[in-house]
Amino acid sequence: MAAKNGARHRSGCPVNISLKVFGDRWSLLIVRDLMVRGFTTFQDFVNSGEGIATNILADRLKKLQKSGIVFGERDKKDGRRIIYRLTEKGIDLAPVMLELLIWGAQHEKTGAPPAAVAEMAKNRRAVVEETRRRWKKRDAAPLLPWLGGPRRD
Repeated sequence: MAAKNGARHRSGCPVNISLKVFGDRWSLLIVRDLMVRGFTTFQDFVNSGEGIATNILADRLKKLQKSGIVFGERDKKDGRRIIYRLTEKGIDLAPVMLELLIWGAQHEKTGAPPAAVAEMAKNRRAVVEETRRRWKKRDAAPLLPWLGGPRRD
């Protein structure tokens, strides 16, 4: 079965295809960090506290770019550095990421503040709209400060 981007898929199941694109842990954490933690550089991800190896990070960023979820552009201040951003396809994962966050906090022991999660669960639409607003404005301020933001040394 041919995909929209010309790739071939074994199954026409949208869940299977979606998981093939972004279904591993590291890819989802990179999307999360771009979306809500304000991360934009390779070093931000390395210093995230998740323990991702640099070779895995480079591979996942490349795959996410190839899939059209992330793009990289040269930093205007330092042309050696790449600034990563979500594409529109990537920001469309905001509702999915929010549901994963809420589900995880409701069913597992996490570091998420219960009151913050309850508020997000009550106001899902507002959270997604704010995520999109910040993306459009290129506002890299962490949306969920309790997750931590990039270290700017």
